[in-house]
Amino acid sequence: MSRNQGVKLNGQQTDNLRQTGLEVIGNVSWGTHFCQFYQTKQDLLDILIPYFKAGLESNELCVWVTSEFLNAKEALEAMHTQIPNLAKYLKNKQMEIFPHTEWYLKGGSFEMKRVLKDWVTKHDKALKRGFVGTRVSGNPFWIESKKDWNDFAAYEAQINNVIDRYKLVVLCTYSLDKCISTEVIDVVSNHEFALIKRRGRWENIESAGHKKMEEAIRQSEQRYRSFIEITGQLG
Repeated sequence: MSRNQGVKLNGQQTDNLRQTGLEVIGNVSWGTHFCQFYQTKQDLLDILIPYFKAGLESNELCVWVTSEFLNAKEALEAMHTQIPNLAKYLKNKQMEIFPHTEWYLKGGSFEMKRVLKDWVTKHDKALKRGFVGTRVSGNPFWIESKKDWNDFAAYEAQINNVIDRYKLVVLCTYSLDKCISTEVIDVVSNHEFALIKRRGRWENIESAGHKKMEEAIRQSEQRYRSFIEITGQLG
């Protein structure tokens, strides 16, 4: 499903269209699978806090699978400062935060079928509990080997084969510093669109524009590395 597409009945928008909380995106339909490339913890928080805030306010179950880059404790602390009534959402388990070891690597290893099944189970239980759908975000910062990467890329591709059947919105966050150019292409091809920060502003780039995406990534990397070099010289 594409962004800003919803079904209208008698001129009224149905609940198929969801608010992302992100001005750079606007609204998306259930079944949307997109990604963010980040470099800092603040990059993650700039996107994920308003993303989840909008979901909570729209009666969606929200699930955040964190990584060691920004762990569950840090995520929770950041949410407390920006989301009113977070304690209520946590108490009724509308907002759930899991470290990657309790989701992607539960049992000690990544198993695509298990993880996909867990998402579907989480979604189905959310509907039974009275939520209108499920909003999730996951971070594969834990990936270390080429095999891990290939397995996760296959998982991302498989999400696209099943997500349209469910009331799910999925945002995957990738460390720009851990992705080589071929991996960037893998990520882009598995998502409808991607968020990348250029000149201090978040931009939304459609996955069809691979060359434009690669150029955006390259420019962002160059600016980041120049900043590191300059600050290193100053130190």
